Amino acid sequence: MAVSLEMIEILRERANISYEEAKEALEKCNNDVLEALIYLEKQDKIKAPQNETCCKSGFWATVKKIVKTCNITKFIISKNGNTIIDLPLTVVILATIIMPPLTVIGLLAAIFTNHKIRLEKPGCENMKINQTLDNISSAASKVSEQVVDAINKK
Repeated sequence: MAVSLEMIEILRERANISYEEAKEALEKCNNDVLEALIYLEKQDKIKAPQNETCCKSGFWATVKKIVKTCNITKFIISKNGNTIIDLPLTVVILATIIMPPLTVIGLLAAIFTNHKIRLEKPGCENMKINQTLDNISSAASKVSEQVVDAINKK
């Protein structure tokens, strides 16, 4: 059976080789394009495609996953049931990186003025970090009450 021009064209497109190399590979592989591609790979005339799994599970994939998670996670500061701040966690992280002193002062002010700080993520009702944040807020409230009492006694 003769090698058809169509098969040669298919092999040339996929392997980026000359007509002569395509014809020779197809003849040696009984006109089987897949076998011809494998043959050319073994002859080092074409390179095998790179594994994409290293990229999918690599550093940038991890960063992308973290950013996506941070975008759907909300950072909420409220007082007496009224929401004061409701931002994606990504914005809070960027603000902390850009202006750390202001962010830390703001968080401390919120904690010591009895504001409630929470993280909310769709599908996660009770995040463990919220219990920790509540404990910190309670401890800070007790300290601020003791400071106010000490100031009022003077």
